[in-house]
Amino acid sequence: MPDGDQKKPSRIQTRNRLVILDAALNVFSQHGYRGATLDQIASEAGLSKPNILYYFQGKEDIHLTLLSQLMETWLDPLVELDPDGDPQTEILDYVQRKLDMALELPRESRLFAGEILQGAPRMGPHLESDLKPLFDQKCEVIAGWSAAGKIAPINPQHLIFSIWATTQHYADFAAQVTVLLGADTDPYQTASEHLRSMFTAILRNKA
Repeated sequence: MPDGDQKKPSRIQTRNRLVILDAALNVFSQHGYRGATLDQIASEAGLSKPNILYYFQGKEDIHLTLLSQLMETWLDPLVELDPDGDPQTEILDYVQRKLDMALELPRESRLFAGEILQGAPRMGPHLESDLKPLFDQKCEVIAGWSAAGKIAPINPQHLIFSIWATTQHYADFAAQVTVLLGADTDPYQTASEHLRSMFTAILRNKA
């Protein structure tokens, strides 16, 4: 919609924007930013290309809108890590929240991964202003727990990286997981049990 139009969008306009964004999420998560086209998004949305361009300036505008909406959702599981909680419980719950996100938001996970793999050309500022301060804050919390002997000595940055890698794998590499485990197997129950056991062993202070 043109920037100068300050009217409250109608119900149809609001619906169409949501339809376009949902269709674009499908297209971007399947084809990546470079492989996606406005024609594909229009076809997925069941709207004409000119109709798409009425609501958004182009492919990059749609992509940026999706990424901006995703950022807060992406940060929420880490935000919930409570400095005053039991350290092992807090970290294991964070692992579970990230795994739940892979189950519930696989398209969003692949969208985010695709952006990062390209060098974060559109998300770079958000990573610096939103993710980095939160990441540093939570790393300080984990380091404090470790220094106090509440969990084993551990590098908090690489612990968080490991959590991201092991949980988001189930969304970003879902096709491979399905082939290797079988289409009739639900990986999430066994993944949850495995990750909880693995990270419990990593966090246990044996001193």
